[in-house]
Amino acid sequence: MNTMLRMPKKGEQDAGTLRALSGLAPSTIYRDVKRGTFPKPVKIGAVSVWPEREVQAVLNARIAGKSDDEIRALVNDLHRQRSAAA
Repeated sequence: MNTMLRMPKKGEQDAGTLRALSGLAPSTIYRDVKRGTFPKPVKIGAVSVWPEREVQAVLNARIAGKSDDEIRALVNDLHRQRSAAA
């Protein structure tokens, strides 16, 4: 089962959220989604969540020093895998 991560609600502690795992501010995450260097969220009702496996793959690529172009290719591949699994 794939764990899903969400943004913390206003005033909520970050534990167990996307921000806690990534260390990134929501504005940075959404900017990177727009640039194609972070996976798009999955909408579940009114809530946006991110598959932890996808987030971890992108973070690992950043740690490994991958370029933005390489990360875009990774994100595109993750989106293809997500679509194929649906």
